[in-house]
Amino acid sequence: MSIITKQSEQFLEAYLNNFSPTGFESPGQKMWLDYIKPYIDDYKVDNYGTVYGIVNPEADYKVVIEAHADEISWYVHYITSEGYIKVIRNGGSDHIIAPSKRVNIHTGKGIVRGVFGWPAIHTRKGDDAKLSPKLDNIFIDVGADSKDEVTEMGIHPGCVITYPDTFEILNNRYYIGRALDNRIGGFCIAEVLRLLHENKVKLPFGLYVVNAVQEEVGLNGAKMVTQSIKPNVAIITDVSHNTNTPLVSSEKHGDIKGGKGPDLTFAPAVHNNLLQLIRETAHANDIPYQLSASSRVTGTDTDAFAYSNGGVPSALISLPLKYMHTTVEMAHKYDVKAVIQLIYHTLQSIEDQQDFRYFS
Repeated sequence: MSIITKQSEQFLEAYLNNFSPTGFESPGQKMWLDYIKPYIDDYKVDNYGTVYGIVNPEADYKVVIEAHADEISWYVHYITSEGYIKVIRNGGSDHIIAPSKRVNIHTGKGIVRGVFGWPAIHTRKGDDAKLSPKLDNIFIDVGADSKDEVTEMGIHPGCVITYPDTFEILNNRYYIGRALDNRIGGFCIAEVLRLLHENKVKLPFGLYVVNAVQEEVGLNGAKMVTQSIKPNVAIITDVSHNTNTPLVSSEKHGDIKGGKGPDLTFAPAVHNNLLQLIRETAHANDIPYQLSASSRVTGTDTDAFAYSNGGVPSALISLPLKYMHTTVEMAHKYDVKAVIQLIYHTLQSIEDQQDFRYFS
């Protein structure tokens, strides 16, 4: 069984390089849907752009596997009279990394290039020596001399801004790029679909493979689509922190390392019986995994699915990620394969009409 083929890796590169900021996910969603169409019986697209492919749409019992499609970005917020652009976040964009980054400003006239400017080190002396990037002092320069010139370029408040950084494989070990959070999850569930199709696996339930929008601003896509699907079970994949990096405390954030397998989370929203099935499946198929815990909420679409429709047994399978919400997010190739394998085998461990209730 070829977990990741050359063709699927080419799709991963194209998919990660595509721009899919929160609220503007359509191009990436179309690309993802085109990739999974050979492996599904039907698909749906909801009003805000969440896409899901369906296998066995006539089945009453419904199992969801889900990732989210959106990436963090910026909005144009204010244009100064001198032609500089002030921004606000669209999702959890990190202002610390912004200075000296090139950007794409998406307008009705096309993409306008710009840079996040920053004062030269020579000028930061005396009282300015402690100057550091803050949300209210970072700015974009598009090479204009006035607000009118910026406006003529098609730039206005509300234009979304993305980074142009692209996909790379580092040391034949790590996938790197922007927006691995969480289009790498969308890739994983698409590969699960491919493997089920190529290996002619017949599932005894309806499988709903969901690529949700607007996770980065409140799990919104998941909140909407779970009400439409009304699933019986949901397995969510997202990213977690690879804490074995400098400046990150494993004591505070959990001991998770890239190359050691998926991160399985204990949390109130994670259903213990479903999590136990996933762990048993991992052991039965020699798939290593790591364990973590989340207090109160997972902060992922797991929460949205779990607490919908009177309660949906849900679990979270996470991919350890370095440098989350930067343009050099890094995921170990082994972990990507292991996430795909674990979801693939777990689906075959779920029985038709399986009851995950604590007391049944």
